[in-house]
Amino acid sequence: MKDAKVWRSIVRGPQVITYQRENSEEVAVKPVELYDDSDFEKVEEDDKALSTLTMALSPEIAWGFRELRSAKALWEALIEVYEGNEDMKRSRQDLLRHKFNMFNHVLGESLETQLHRFIFLVTEMRYANINLTAAETNNKHVNALPQRWYMNVAVIKKMKDLNRLTLSEVMAIVKACDMDDKQRAINHANSYNVAGYSASSNNALTSQDNFSMFKASQGQYT
Repeated sequence: MKDAKVWRSIVRGPQVITYQRENSEEVAVKPVELYDDSDFEKVEEDDKALSTLTMALSPEIAWGFRELRSAKALWEALIEVYEGNEDMKRSRQDLLRHKFNMFNHVLGESLETQLHRFIFLVTEMRYANINLTAAETNNKHVNALPQRWYMNVAVIKKMKDLNRLTLSEVMAIVKACDMDDKQRAINHANSYNVAGYSASSNNALTSQDNFSMFKASQGQYT
């Protein structure tokens, strides 16, 4: 939320415009017809805050909270429904920890898909106030790579300090290893193709030489 005024309206609630009545010390809610420009500006800030929150929701969710008339009320209702009470928060944390401990490669998925799944899980844990060390995150990430990554994982653990690197840095290393593996596969395929072409050419030349020798030998008897 970049607009500080909107955020204050969400956190503190709508501003009640008051005034002191003439010839009295009583403070009352100010009628709209007595509003000045400053008063209208405050009201518009509250309306903008409510609109900002509402537009950030899907139509289905926004419809369920349509009776709420202030940004603060809507914000508190969203927190109660989607974050829940302390028991719900602890249950969610336990579930996320379990998902983290069980995270692994899924047979048939691409490396990119696995990386996205892991980033999403770690982000969920961060928002649930589950703090993981760099060592926990990075080791889980590399240990969950496919079985064919056994040698690459061993090299990464030996050459890199997973206790100090960020997750993005480790992912960059993994992607670099993946690109190297793909390049080597392409090079091997090209070398086989070249070898196959050379073998075919040699076979063709040998057949042509044999045919020429056969014709020459037949000429000796004509």
